[in-house]
Parts: sequence; C-alpha cells; structure tokens
Amino acid sequence: MSAVQQTGTARHSRAGRGPGVWLAAWPLTAVFMLSNAPTPMFVLWQQRIGFGTGTLTVVFASYIGGLLVALPVAGVLSDRYGRRTVLVPAVLSALLACLLYATAGSVAALIAARLLTGLAVGGAVAAGMAAVSDVGGPDRRRQASLAGSVAMGTGLASGPLLAGCAAQLLPAPTVTVFVAEAALLLSALLVIRGLPQVRRDGAGGSWLRLPSVPRPNRRDLLAGLAAYMPGMTGTSFLLALGPSMLADLLGTTNRIVAGGSAFVMFGASTAVQFFVSRWRPHRLLATATGATAAGMLLVILAVRASSIGLLLAAAVLAGIGQGMGQLGGFSLLNARVPGLRLAEANAALSAWGYLFAGILPVGTGYLSDARGIGFSASLLGAVVAGAALVGTGFVVRLGRRG
Repeated sequence: MSAVQQTGTARHSRAGRGPGVWLAAWPLTAVFMLSNAPTPMFVLWQQRIGFGTGTLTVVFASYIGGLLVALPVAGVLSDRYGRRTVLVPAVLSALLACLLYATAGSVAALIAARLLTGLAVGGAVAAGMAAVSDVGGPDRRRQASLAGSVAMGTGLASGPLLAGCAAQLLPAPTVTVFVAEAALLLSALLVIRGLPQVRRDGAGGSWLRLPSVPRPNRRDLLAGLAAYMPGMTGTSFLLALGPSMLADLLGTTNRIVAGGSAFVMFGASTAVQFFVSRWRPHRLLATATGATAAGMLLVILAVRASSIGLLLAAAVLAGIGQGMGQLGGFSLLNARVPGLRLAEANAALSAWGYLFAGILPVGTGYLSDARGIGFSASLLGAVVAGAALVGTGFVVRLGRRG
C-alpha cells in the first residue's frame, strides 16, 4: 500500500498524465525569474528614489516576509484542495508585482512588490514542487526532484542576467524588464491549466498552521535544513549586497556585471545538480555544507584582498552549496514524506531556510551603513561558514543512522 493510501486518498479532476515533468516545472522557472530580476536595478532605484544600504536590504528581505506569510498556508491548501488552487493565485500575485516594479516611485512600492513576489514564490515552491512530483509519479521521483530544483535554479540564474542586460542596454529598463517577465508568467498560467488537479482526502487540522512534516520524517527535515539554511543565507547575502560589494571592490555600478555575478552564482547552482543528481541525499547535503563554508571563507578573503576573482569564486561555491542543499533537501522529502503531506513538507523546508536567509542579510545591511561593507561582509561570512560546518557534522551523523 502506498504512503498516500495509508494516510488518505488522492483524487484527480483531470484524466491523463498531463505535461511531462520538465514542462510542469516551467511555472517554477517563471516565478523564480521574478524573484531575482530586480537585483541589477536596485542601484538604479537607490539613485532615483534615494535610500541607503540598510533600507536596500529591508526592501530585499520584504520578499522573505511574503514567503513566510504564504508558506504556512500554501502547503496545506495545496495538499487539501489541489495544486492549481495555489499556483494560479501565486502567478497572479507575481503579475501584480510586475506592475508595481514597472511603476515604482517610492520605497513603499518596492516593498509591496517584493512582498507580492514572496507570496508568489511561496505558493510556487510549495505547490509547484509537489505538482511536478505528481506528474512524475512514484516511478520518476528522482527525475521530478531534479526537474523542480533545476527549474528554480534556472529562474534564479536567468532573471538577474536578462534584467541586467536589459537595464544596461535598453530604454526604460524597469518597464521593459517587467513587461517581458509578465509575458513569461502568462505562459506559465497556460501550463498550470494542464496540470492534474490532485486533491488528497483525509487531511485534517487547521488550514492555517506552521508547516511541518509527519513525526517519522522530522530527522529528514532537520537534515535538509542543516544544509539548506546556510546555503540560502549565503546566496541571499551575495545577491542582496553583491552589487554594493562590486562597487566597493571594482568601483563599477554596471548592471550587466551585477546581473552576471548573480547568473554565475545560480548558474553554478543549476549546473551542479545535473552532475550529482544520482547521489544519495545525505551525501548531497554533506557536500553542500562544505561548499557553502568554503564560499563564505572566500568572501572574507575577497574583501581583504579587494579581489573580484575571489568574489566570483565565492559566488560559484555559494551557488554550488545552495544548489546541492536544495536538491538534497527536496529529494529527501520527496522520497520519504507521504504524498498527503508533501507540499506542506516542501513549505516547511523553504520557510525555515528563507527565515534565516532574510534575517541575517538585513542585519548585515545596517551594519554596513555603520561599519562599512567590508567589515559586515566578513562577519556574516564567518557566521554562515560556522553554521555550515556545524551542519556538516549533523548531516553526517544522521546519514550514518540511515
């Protein structure tokens, strides 16, 4: 008897298998493109509106706030009422965020756009990953985990690069970029229409609660978080403050350079997942923590040496750590959590990972205003590296226990 049959029954409102797993993952790519697309243009908004580095990190982290609002609801609703029930409002939130970005003239508008983006990503990561797993079925779980995770990484990588090039080379960049992104989101709605509407009967409890996993899977969630939390924090830190660090180290505000550095980081995150897709989850997680620690130590060296080469190398390692941690965490949950609770489990992993990814960079931003970006970047790099090393030991011990 399957895990779903043990804890509830699944009902499909559409016949047939629907789209393949890679096409089913396209909404994840489209939404995650929006999450990072504003990065190369934050410096432009700073100049146009006028705000400091601390305020910049608050605007950036508002996205995390939207995520933390969405995730406690999205996972439960997706498991109980179907993936499309969550994915359609998520994409509509993203479209509204595009409108706000394109017309933003104040910090409040940017914060609202980031909040809406977080709501969209929260819904997408909880319901979208589960939808890809539904399409893959029990025989293609590994491929479904890879497709969903790669789709997220592809969006994270391509969004800032395309936005950076458009912002540097095209007129009215904020309008151009987000009109193009809106078109991609509309195409994602077409894909969502073709997804099977899986509804799982037997779910109990409140629809508004902290996302969690069944008791037997708590160690799996902790193992995933040991790698995912420092990995997400490291990449969020470099994404939020990378343009400022580049300006400090190179004296450049070129938006192609800013977008390109984010592309390198998340491109590494995406590419490495193809090479390690057959690794066991605990091996993925332990290697991820090591890569994250090494990347953060390189950040410290890059600041001390004022070296763009070391900073790019740090971005590559941070991306590798984030990508492997993401794939390992979602793969472990996908393999062991019953389908009845899968979207909620995905939400739990994301919520805790993004919580720390939002808090620490904000503190670093305000510390940068007071003590300089070199000092604050070095301090955060040391904290994240230490957390990653602690996570390595934790994952290794859990892996030995099976």
